[in-house]
Order: sequence, then C-alpha cells, then structure tokens
Amino acid sequence: MVQAVINISEQANRVLTIVKAKFGLKDKSDAINLVVREYEEEFLEPELRPEYKEKLAKITKGRYLSREEFEKTIKGV
Repeated sequence: MVQAVINISEQANRVLTIVKAKFGLKDKSDAINLVVREYEEEFLEPELRPEYKEKLAKITKGRYLSREEFEKTIKGV
C-alpha cells in the first residue's frame, strides 16, 4: 500500500465524504480507491487495462490467414 499526503479542493472533499457515506466505506482512502476503480473501468483506454494485455497475448498466439486465404474465406461466404 502506498501512503500519500494530497491537497484537494473543498468540493472534492465533499464528494469523497458523500461517496464514503453512500457506499458505507471505512474512510476516505476507500472512497478514493472506489472512485479511481470506477474511472479506470469507465474511461481508461482498453490498452491500459491488464485484461486487454491478456486478450492481446491470446490474439498474437493465434493463427493468421494469408491474404489469399482471407480472400477465399470472404468469397466463400
């Protein structure tokens, strides 16, 4: 666990207090962790997510079609 001393605005402090109360969290650190987790899930680009790296690794290990094979597959459909 990392400890940090941060300066936040009064508005941010109020929001963290509301999040803490709404979700029944122990302290504002838990509220910050919740907000960051939600932000990560909602807004971060997929390539920055660990599960994307796993998916990409599976894709790169897969079989690739040559251009000719791809065209045959497309024409056959």
